[in-house]
Amino acid sequence: MKFFKSTHEYSYEWNLVSAAQWQKYPNDDCPHVCHVDVLNRQLDPKTGVLTTERLITVKQNIPTIIKKILGNSSTQYVREISIIDPEKKTLTMRSINLTLCNLLSVEETIVYHEHPDDKTKTQFTQQAAIKAGSLVSGWSSVLEEFSLRRFKQNADVGRAGFNKVLERFVVMAEPKE
Repeated sequence: MKFFKSTHEYSYEWNLVSAAQWQKYPNDDCPHVCHVDVLNRQLDPKTGVLTTERLITVKQNIPTIIKKILGNSSTQYVREISIIDPEKKTLTMRSINLTLCNLLSVEETIVYHEHPDDKTKTQFTQQAAIKAGSLVSGWSSVLEEFSLRRFKQNADVGRAGFNKVLERFVVMAEPKE
């Protein structure tokens, strides 16, 4: 099993960052994300907590040898559950791959929360656990290492893309004169 963790600080208030997150896709910097479909959404009227379940369709560049062995296309599906708590000022997003999960499981958790010392900033934490299944036990180390490298690349691209979305969102949110 391989682990990934990354942190970042955005120089924007949590309300803005969490609202912009819903505008992340489509995004020219993340062309691997094809579709994001909302499957379910529930609002707790007492707490204001919004829980959303989404299906994310991505196209990954899978090595040809793996495609030939598995007979699989490059289209992959990811299930995401997000919980936004306006009282605690947290947005937690948990995702897991649905495609080929018996061969490789990728569980990711992203948390955006208001900076405890500076309300004008938002802290971001991204973690992932990558684990090869028993069907590929002889290749588990190679598969996990390859997947970790790919995950890091996608995380960097995703963060850069979100920065651009966030900058555009800030301009749109500014009051017009």
